[in-house]
Amino acid sequence: MKSIVYSRWDGSQDEFSLDPERALEALSDLMMEGMSAAEAMEWMQQHGFELAGMDFRVMGLDEMIQELRDQIRALEQQYRLDHAQDELRERFEELLRREQDALRESHGFESSRMNDFMERRHADTSRLSEAIDQFRDYDFEDEQAAEEFARLAEELDRMRALEDFVQQQGERFRGPRSADYETAQEIREQVEQLSQLARDLAEGNFQRISPEELRDLLGEDASRSLVMIRDLEPTLRERGFLRGGSPELTPRAIRRIGAHALAEVYAALAKDRPGAHETDVRGAALPRPDETRPFVFGDPLDIDVVRTLLGAVKREALATPGEALSLPLRLRVDDFELRECDYNTQTTTVLLLDMSWSMSWAGRFPAAKRVALALDHLVRTRFPRDHFFVVGFSTRARELQPTELPEVSWDMGDPFTNLQEGLMIAERLVAKHPSASPQILVITDGQPTAYYRGRELHVEWPSGFGGVSPHAVAETMKQVRRVTRQGVTINTFMLDDAPELVGFVERMTQINRGRAFFTSPERLGSFLMVDYLKGHRKRSR
Repeated sequence: MKSIVYSRWDGSQDEFSLDPERALEALSDLMMEGMSAAEAMEWMQQHGFELAGMDFRVMGLDEMIQELRDQIRALEQQYRLDHAQDELRERFEELLRREQDALRESHGFESSRMNDFMERRHADTSRLSEAIDQFRDYDFEDEQAAEEFARLAEELDRMRALEDFVQQQGERFRGPRSADYETAQEIREQVEQLSQLARDLAEGNFQRISPEELRDLLGEDASRSLVMIRDLEPTLRERGFLRGGSPELTPRAIRRIGAHALAEVYAALAKDRPGAHETDVRGAALPRPDETRPFVFGDPLDIDVVRTLLGAVKREALATPGEALSLPLRLRVDDFELRECDYNTQTTTVLLLDMSWSMSWAGRFPAAKRVALALDHLVRTRFPRDHFFVVGFSTRARELQPTELPEVSWDMGDPFTNLQEGLMIAERLVAKHPSASPQILVITDGQPTAYYRGRELHVEWPSGFGGVSPHAVAETMKQVRRVTRQGVTINTFMLDDAPELVGFVERMTQINRGRAFFTSPERLGSFLMVDYLKGHRKRSR
């Protein structure tokens, strides 16, 4: 028997459910800016985010809280609360006058009943609720006064709540309209509801918040946004993208971020075609089993035997239709079919990534980091026999492991550039993993300003505006010559066209015979990816 269970809508049943792959892409975009996974998660929650294929933007907590506060401010600018209890105070005073008149008629002015009443009436109280509470156990003489008092006593809890509210926040309400008692109570309840929602949002108490309640106050998009923010971390964890107490990326997430970065770089390649750097050096030939071509004099005899024999059989059959095939089969030169091959070279590539403080400007570091992730993913998936390393350099240089790349950032507040040490580390990596085509790719936006002399680290500001750091440049050039003697090619991608940087890179390329490119962050991926791919494959002709 089929059964159906109905539950209250909480927003999660909506068609706009959170897609974990798209959420990871949004997370990775922030991590390209140098945030850790935990910092990017917090940013998305606080400031909101957009997901591809979704027709609305997820509101951040800050935006929701601000809208709640704006609604409170609108009430403050519309109403005054200083006379909210005037009507109740008049009702209380009227029933006391009736009671006093009844006591005078029944007991006179000097009776104990009158004295007790007058002591209660003139007790030192500052609040209406306290004055009413003085008569809670009083036996009223006047029946109508007793009934009116009972009605007021039923309001004591709400009355006290309003008095507390007015005492704490009444001065903020300076609008043109004076709120009566019931209007003031509605304002109090609404402000308390808005304030509690704002606190829950600020403290991350998402389970205490009803999406329906938020929808009534802020609209449908806010309700959907709450559900997506609430489900963001659990969804990424469930899909296997996050782990640990302080969220960190899993290897699966790192691979996917690399694939996403690679897709973005390939998208850029489709838009323009710079850097067509063909190479004539061939490596190992990998046959294409589905593609052949006729033999041409001078070609190596890499014959596809099956297709060659089939071609000869078809030729004999056409020449003698209806007759049995004569054996042995006689081959002609025209029958030969050669296998198409791709020629691949195994390379050792070291990407030197400038991580100095200046790389945080104009989107330079996110573009460079995206390329590093894309190249790492490309090598690991398409060229697994290659050796690929990333070395980050600012005042010091260090090798960056693949697991570090998604969260790596520029060195905050570190303005110096030690390309020399980066080249030293690259030289050691190339020596440890030799290949026929070693290369170093340098992404930088500035000339060297830090260097080692012996084991001592030196930093050196440029000599004047537009000048150079002569000792840093000289020591770096020595390392360039050393790398060049090892047969390593240096290709440099400049993200700034300052004359001092251009001049330095020109000197470096003259020594190394590598290539230098001036590019922008937006086009960096196109240059690097085309250059790397062209160095790997060439189809035989």
